[in-house]
Amino acid sequence: MSTDLSMFTLPSGITFIERGWLSSNNILIKDDALAVLVDTGYWTHAEQTHTLLEYHLNGQPLNTIINTHLHSDHCGGNSFLQSHCKPIDILVPSGHSEFVKNWNPNILTYEPTGQYCPPFQNTGILTDRSEFTINDSPWRCYSAPGHDPHSLIIFNEEAGILISADALWENGFGVVFPEVEGIKAFDDVESTLQLIEELQPKLIFPGHGQIFANVSDALTRARSRLKQFRSAPDKHGNYAAKVLIKFKLLELQKIRKSDFNVWAENVSYLRNLHKTYAPTYIYSKWIEELCIGLEKSSACLIDANFIYNTN
Repeated sequence: MSTDLSMFTLPSGITFIERGWLSSNNILIKDDALAVLVDTGYWTHAEQTHTLLEYHLNGQPLNTIINTHLHSDHCGGNSFLQSHCKPIDILVPSGHSEFVKNWNPNILTYEPTGQYCPPFQNTGILTDRSEFTINDSPWRCYSAPGHDPHSLIIFNEEAGILISADALWENGFGVVFPEVEGIKAFDDVESTLQLIEELQPKLIFPGHGQIFANVSDALTRARSRLKQFRSAPDKHGNYAAKVLIKFKLLELQKIRKSDFNVWAENVSYLRNLHKTYAPTYIYSKWIEELCIGLEKSSACLIDANFIYNTN
């Protein structure tokens, strides 16, 4: 059930900007002295992100970007904002800081996912229990592995607001990408869900989708989904593969089949999933069936020459 947001009044200085699924949501937190943006969306939306920020900042400079994690849809706008909002600090989870400094699109997952992120430079790091204070109200980071081993969630206890990134959505959570790499991480998902329950947030700002308040029901749905993935890892594999394909369709909107096949041939995460969950299938046939599955769910449209994004 969707949350009726009219019943909530956000504290002064907090703006939640809901984006489409290609870009993560943006959370702007500010007072008279400081303006912090949590996550910057995908690179193709960077100019739009900048325009939205200019509107909400109304002349105030953006001082700091915080990334909950470094997937391309959460930090793709960093480079553009770094060049247009000088001076600016960019703080990233410590586990990936080295690979930002010595830019490594493979370890940062951009090449394995078949996505892109313009290089940027961070000026600092975030660790478990890092804090920042705005309007005399502290926000604390917590390690939240599962979806990404270095991901953070950010909690304001005073307001009861949790920025959950992709650790918890109203209806589930993000792909458990370590599992795609063959690293067991479903236990990490459970420990993060347990942490969220222990924090007892009143309001969730998810990485995708709208704000929601019924945290208990969301946790129940997430745990049910996790139980399904534990009992049938192939379901998670199928879900992950479709997410990677859908993301590319969201980015391009329309792609010639021959170009799509070239792209798919070079996505190592898709190759990993095929090897693990469908090794008896010819790779191209497996990809074709995934696309047909997306078409059946109205997520794309396929004709003789092109694949089109829908919804």
